Amino acid sequence: MKATKRKSASAEVYIMSEKVILILSDGLRPDALVSCGHPFVEKMKEISTYCLGARTVMPSVTLPCHMSLFHSVDPARHGTTTNVYMPQVRPIDGLVDVLAAAKKKCGFFYTWEQLRDIARPGKWNAVEYLRCSQYQDANQLITPRAIRYIREQSPDFVFLYLADTDDTGHAFGWMGKEYMQDTYDAIECVKQVYDSFGDDYTFVFLADHGGHDRTHGTESPEDMTIPLFFFGKPFAKGKVLEEASIKDVAPTIAKLMEVEPAEEWEGTSHA
Repeated sequence: MKATKRKSASAEVYIMSEKVILILSDGLRPDALVSCGHPFVEKMKEISTYCLGARTVMPSVTLPCHMSLFHSVDPARHGTTTNVYMPQVRPIDGLVDVLAAAKKKCGFFYTWEQLRDIARPGKWNAVEYLRCSQYQDANQLITPRAIRYIREQSPDFVFLYLADTDDTGHAFGWMGKEYMQDTYDAIECVKQVYDSFGDDYTFVFLADHGGHDRTHGTESPEDMTIPLFFFGKPFAKGKVLEEASIKDVAPTIAKLMEVEPAEEWEGTSHA
């Protein structure tokens, strides 16, 4: 954590600005999370403020959901309603845009190229991309690269994107044995990052959407319900949130990092 100085009418106040690691497992359903058998799931529930019934946005599709995650508005407002990015007609600063304006060092590690547009060009300090369709177990390849970068550069914010659960859901079906194995493996990636930096960073873990059969994008609970975990020193342990939204993530991270949110953001901070 880094102390930032603010002046009030009476005195200078020093506030601890958190460093944050955001990890997202694409297409991860909450019921898969709790039944995958990885012991770190129970650990996360013990140490987190969390919601297993959080809501994503409609359409429950990867790029629209990520745009809503980072811009804290519905797809109807940011304009991207399919997996093809649409430039905003009335531009809103996203999370990375406001962090970059505040001189925060930000890193991005991902395996699905369409996510390149979640922030404006030049806002990330470091980016590493692997094409998930070209690698088996892409999660296990991208995670160590993120860990190495964090260890070497001590960034203020990192977004680690894990694609395999979504890829396997489309290929073999949500909740099938292959999908459940990739769910287990995704949690192992989260554990590896936490074991490396749990004392120094605050963590946010979630999915962008769920899925059913071999698809998603509908308003069904299987597609719209996501897990959302906040863990680290600022958060109560074992606290269950009655409701939460994917749009809450950007305001929460901005508050943790002592950065002003964009006025257009619609989500609620849980920090």
